[in-house]
Amino acid sequence: MRFDTVMHVSAIPYCADVLDRSVSLLQLPDVAKNVGLAVTKVHQMLRDRSLIAIRRDGVVGIPEAFFDDDGQILQRLPGLLSVLHDGGFTDEEILEWLFREDDSLPGAPIVAMRGDLAREVIRRAQAAAF
Repeated sequence: MRFDTVMHVSAIPYCADVLDRSVSLLQLPDVAKNVGLAVTKVHQMLRDRSLIAIRRDGVVGIPEAFFDDDGQILQRLPGLLSVLHDGGFTDEEILEWLFREDDSLPGAPIVAMRGDLAREVIRRAQAAAF
C-alpha cells in the first residue's frame, strides 16, 4: 500500500465553506462530546458520509443545525445525506440545498428536518437527486 493512500484513508473529510457565515459550526471534539462518542467515531461518520464537515478559518466543523436541542444528530439526517450522495450531489451541493430558503417549507430544508416535515424533505431530496 502506498503512503499517500494511507494518508487519504485516514484524513478527515471536509468540503469548501459554501454556507453563510451566520451558520454556526461545532468543532469535532464538541460534536463527539455532545453525541457521546470518541472523536475518532465522528471522523468515521464523516468518512461514511453520515455527516458533512466544512473548513472555516482553518478549523473543521459541522453545522450546528445538524443536531437537535439535546446535541444528538437529527434522526433522519444520515439517510437524507445518503439519498443526496447517491443521487450525485457533492457535499457542497448538499449543503447549499439544505440551507437554501424554500418558500414551500417553513424556511430551509434543514429547518424542516427538525419537525414533522422531515419525510417531505427526504421525498423532495429523492426527487431532486434523480
